Amino acid sequence: MKRILILSSALCGLAFAAQAAEVNVVSWGGAYEKSQVEAYNKPFAEKTGIKVNMIAADNPATPLKAQVEAKNVTGDVFDIEVSDAIRLCDEGALVEIDPASLPAAPDGTPAAEDFLDGALQDCAVANIFWGTVIAFDGSKYSGEKPSTAADFFDTAKFPGKRGLPKNPKRTLYLALIADGVAPDQIYEKLSSPEGIEQAFKKLDTIKKDVVWWEAGAQPVQLLADGEVVMATGYNGRFFDAMVGEGKPFEIIWDGQYMDMDMFAIPKGAPNPEAAMEYLKFATDTQRLADQAKYIAYGPARKSSTALVGMYQDGKTEMAPHMPTVADHMKTAVMDDPEFWADHAAELTEKFNAWLAAS
Repeated sequence: MKRILILSSALCGLAFAAQAAEVNVVSWGGAYEKSQVEAYNKPFAEKTGIKVNMIAADNPATPLKAQVEAKNVTGDVFDIEVSDAIRLCDEGALVEIDPASLPAAPDGTPAAEDFLDGALQDCAVANIFWGTVIAFDGSKYSGEKPSTAADFFDTAKFPGKRGLPKNPKRTLYLALIADGVAPDQIYEKLSSPEGIEQAFKKLDTIKKDVVWWEAGAQPVQLLADGEVVMATGYNGRFFDAMVGEGKPFEIIWDGQYMDMDMFAIPKGAPNPEAAMEYLKFATDTQRLADQAKYIAYGPARKSSTALVGMYQDGKTEMAPHMPTVADHMKTAVMDDPEFWADHAAELTEKFNAWLAAS
């Protein structure tokens, strides 16, 4: 009996070791996922011996919430937006993260001082800043090209279909920017019935010309296939198509919607220790700078900025393509997670009703 118990204990130990030797990371797929594989996953696996399994989702917050509610969590680390990180933390779905446990900057600056404002939440740590921007196919224009958010809504001057995301967060604000509302007044407008009406009235002007998209790869494909002449989408996706694939796309930075992505660990993660090690590794100064070699998203650490250099092709300077460049920030609208926590349900209901109306 004693030998059986010893053998059983040994087998349990081996099973735990095998389980702990991997970590499941749920992210957004596409060029973004590739940048994480190169900058985070490969060096992490090489350093620790822990295998990283990448799982793509249209919005990783959705399976995270579903897994926690079902008490069947299979992902260890989820890449989610700030508003989702705050909401899921408030709901008790995420593990709290002590900023003091995160690696300091190379010069010793504590992580709490090195990360950009808002990049550290109670249950999540940011890795990148990114923008939803307007892009168009430059080869389609022999004369004047669109250059502003207002041009996106000007179908008389620039005829053709438009690609827009099927959600209120990245459509209502753009309508207001195009209608002349200052970036710092967007949330005030969207808090009032008059401002909401103004946004929908502006959207009405292009409603019949909109092709709606729901996944990040779609606007790039819509442009490439010629189904739309302009589309909003993630700046990193457009950059990958432009520089990585040679597509003749051009970006309009006017009225970009700025957001962060954050790493979070759900309660009940199958490999919690490995998950925390991965999160710490992936959000250190060098790894965040390394990611910029593969995609045009701004690092969430101040100390990473000076380390951002060339794209993986060795000839494209990355800094001008970052959403955080000063010129690109002039008319940017920063995501306000508290606003969306308060107003998302209401505006989503109004948006869906507007979509359904003829």
